[in-house]
Order: sequence, then structure tokens, then C-alpha cells
Amino acid sequence: MARIEAKLAELGLTLPQPLQMPQNVRMSLPLAWIRVRGARAFVSGHVPLNLDGTIAQPVGRVGVEVSVDEGYAAARLVALAQLASLKKELGDLDRITAWLRVFAMINVAPGFDQMPKIANGYSDLILEVFGPDIGAHSRSAVGVALPLNVPVECEAELEIDGGVRSLV
Repeated sequence: MARIEAKLAELGLTLPQPLQMPQNVRMSLPLAWIRVRGARAFVSGHVPLNLDGTIAQPVGRVGVEVSVDEGYAAARLVALAQLASLKKELGDLDRITAWLRVFAMINVAPGFDQMPKIANGYSDLILEVFGPDIGAHSRSAVGVALPLNVPVECEAELEIDGGVRSLV
């Protein structure tokens, strides 16, 4: 078993299936979830997913419908969703040599200003799995309105070993 997959198993973490849009949502997504260019992988915004790829609950604004702890947990699920997409695209998560940048968008109630606490769920998971040498990254965390009323969406940029052009 690959090193990163072994670490995920050791932590009791399972990667979800790809996003399954809710039945009532008709949305075409003309984008690549992962775009590989040279030694970089650009990761489109992902949302919190259940293991079957459906959008995880609760949904809503952090500070009203979603608590800080629930927002933190949702951000961890976003990181797992991205790892699932990266595994599908790269074939091996051990190809990731550095997490460079994370942009966390938090669906917040007016006046809520603790976006970094929510984004820490994502960052903490990446650091637990990859360690500080590979997992340390720059990050922004901003409050916005998000599609499908999800509490968190994150995008990322990574450095990879043996970059290949994405076919997705």
C-alpha cells in the first residue's frame, strides 16, 4: 500500500466517491476537477461529501445553521473529497510533493468572522496526512455565499512528482 493511503487507513479516514449532484439540480460543470500542468496540480473547488459522493449535511451558513465545530468537520470532508479526486487523476497520492496554496471559502452568517477556525479543519487534515514537510501550505479563508448552500468550499494548488498533462 502506498504511504499516503496507509496513513489515511491508520487515521481511519476513507475517501468518498465523486460528487453526486442532488436530483433537483441540473448543472453542467464544464471544468476539470484537477488540472495538471507540468509539476503542478490545480484543484477546483470541492465541497463536503459523504462516502457515497452526496453532499454532506448540515448545509447552511456557519454561525446560524452550522456550528463552528460542524464547519470545521465539513472542511475536513472537503480535504478528503479533494484527495479522492487527486487519487483518481494522479493514480498515487504519493506523487504529491508539496501543498502550495489553499483557498477556503466559508458560507457565513452576517457578522461571523471566524473563517480561519473553519478552514483549520482542512489544513489540519492535510498536515495530519502529509506531515509538515509536504503538507504545509499558504492559505486564505474568506466568507462568501456558496452554491448549494454548502458550508465550505476549497480549492488548492499542489506540486507533484512526474507531472503529466491532465486528460480530464
